[in-house]
Amino acid sequence: MRLKWGLRASAAVWAIMVVLPVQAATEPVGPVAAMFGAREIQQLSLSPDGTHIAVISPTTGRGAVLRIVDMADGEVGKAILWSSGDPENLRDCRWSSNTRLVCRIATTSQTGVGLLAFSRVLAIDSSGGNMKILSARTNDRSLGIMQDGGTIIDWTADGGTGAVLMTRTFVPENTLGTRLASSADGLGVERIDTVTLARRTIEPARAGGAEYISDGHGTVRIVGTRDRSGSGYDRGKITYSYRKPGERNWLPLSQVVDQASGSDAGFDPYAVDPALNVAYGFDDKDGRQALYSIALDGSLKRNLVLARPDVDVDQLIRIGRQRRVVGASYATDRREAEFFDPALNKLAASIRKALPGHPLITFVDASADETKLLLFAGSDVDPGRYYLLDRTTKAMSEVAPARQAIENTKLASVKSISFRAADGTMIPGYLTLPAGSDGPGGTAKGLPAIVIPHGGPGARDEWGFDWLSQFFAARGFAVLQPNFRGSTGYGSAWFQKNGFQSWRTAVGDVDDAGRWLVSQGIAAPEKLAIVGWSYGGYAALQSSVLDPGLFRAIVGIAPVTDLDALREESRGFTNFIQVDAFIGHGPHIQAGSPARNAVKIKVPVLLFHGDQDRNVGIGESRLMTSKLKGAGGRVELVEFKGLDHQLDDDVARTAMLSKTDAFLRASLGM
Repeated sequence: MRLKWGLRASAAVWAIMVVLPVQAATEPVGPVAAMFGAREIQQLSLSPDGTHIAVISPTTGRGAVLRIVDMADGEVGKAILWSSGDPENLRDCRWSSNTRLVCRIATTSQTGVGLLAFSRVLAIDSSGGNMKILSARTNDRSLGIMQDGGTIIDWTADGGTGAVLMTRTFVPENTLGTRLASSADGLGVERIDTVTLARRTIEPARAGGAEYISDGHGTVRIVGTRDRSGSGYDRGKITYSYRKPGERNWLPLSQVVDQASGSDAGFDPYAVDPALNVAYGFDDKDGRQALYSIALDGSLKRNLVLARPDVDVDQLIRIGRQRRVVGASYATDRREAEFFDPALNKLAASIRKALPGHPLITFVDASADETKLLLFAGSDVDPGRYYLLDRTTKAMSEVAPARQAIENTKLASVKSISFRAADGTMIPGYLTLPAGSDGPGGTAKGLPAIVIPHGGPGARDEWGFDWLSQFFAARGFAVLQPNFRGSTGYGSAWFQKNGFQSWRTAVGDVDDAGRWLVSQGIAAPEKLAIVGWSYGGYAALQSSVLDPGLFRAIVGIAPVTDLDALREESRGFTNFIQVDAFIGHGPHIQAGSPARNAVKIKVPVLLFHGDQDRNVGIGESRLMTSKLKGAGGRVELVEFKGLDHQLDDDVARTAMLSKTDAFLRASLGM
């Protein structure tokens, strides 16, 4: 089960936003915090002819702006679309033709059932004109509201002249007094001309519709449906069906069952290859996720494409406007890729040689004929940069750095390590030491140190650039990021019952990470702290419940603090059954909720939370603050107005980093 807090299905009224300018910050901040608090480029997209790049970049504060770069002369055009981030956000923009872009806008609204998310899709000329809303509209006869404005599932519906296939949530209408009302209810697919807005239903509304997968050439080949309970909640099973080439009737493909542990059982399709007539998807092999293909010719012949004995194969590598599958990747001590396409395999090897020291290479986008490729290359000491490669001339030019603010900053190297947990299990992780302290003559002994458990809990840390750990390293801290048991990527046995139900094991591993730093002489025991975001914030607080004397200071960003409170946040939404099963019931609710064990936390606590957080409600940090104060603890809560779970605002992030640095230094006696 790919459970992500806050991705909920429900509804509320929609008002299309007018984008507003963002006010520049006037409050002084530390230069290091400002550098690392600055956000990265959000997205780049290459036009079908490969001559222009659409770039979404952050503005001061929480806004974003879309500009077009002409690759013939490198000229950056004027802003053609922008959002303030309060509350609307420009999420992504991609080309539907050489002169037309399709963009998604997201926003939130407070309703009777809580804070809800909405999205709408619009089209705009690359010159900035002729903006039109592609998402269907509801009316005063509608019996519900439409949160999801649609998702593009195929960019080549007419050969690339501007039409797309897009999902649509059909909302039934009141039939009283009219014959024009629609009874369509559920998820369907429409073909939409992004210039004229002419639309035609390709797949009718399907009650319980959860997903459609096209072949990248304008034909829907797979549909997934989810049953609902009598009370309207989603059940924990998705049934997938497929079509043979040229046929319309649906045939059974697979079933994916959400398990209470958080893992999925059954073949989960992700893509269709029309040339091979197969579906690519993931399923279990010996307790780890592997990539399979299944023939869509009626035989359902199953083929193991890629598996690892040590880690999950968890990502497809796709390229081009047809999003064709060319490989897969997995993370051992760092992310590795295996290409099925011999030409791209050779090309990737050549790119690595051309960009030494930047092993994290990703194909971001491609021209329609795939002769021009937009690439990303990065490493632990480089946040990454984008390049445009012409495969015909073999010329490659840099487009932009991902993080301009730290372009000339020396960063700390990240080392893959493992440490022994209390029960003898070796736990993998990543150690970042202040630049210059880990080489010959370095002074990586007796440092102030921080353990940073990742969020999720269904996630894992990987080797590469991380703005939080790099900030702390720049301020002189050693940082350890453990992939504790409960992390994904290492198979079902490692994931156990997830980081909530198996919290003692997960948090025990986090505490053992701190003990390892001390045992190695890296950390001074009196200068050991813990910082976490989301589930990581939960683990940070719960670490002192398990071992009150280990960490001398705690920083929690948008933390889960009470498991029942987290459960109740989902009660009014369709995914409640899955959330309820994921959190579980039993003694671990009391013992595993930091807010219910505040009396055990004896060290200073600093909390940060956005008041528009849909993943973990701000009430959890307010509850934790109240409980700690009631127990005589030292705690401060900083609330960010108008921000969600990601605190996607460079001014807020800068303030958070500055305050955290000051808090840790004061708490650790530095």
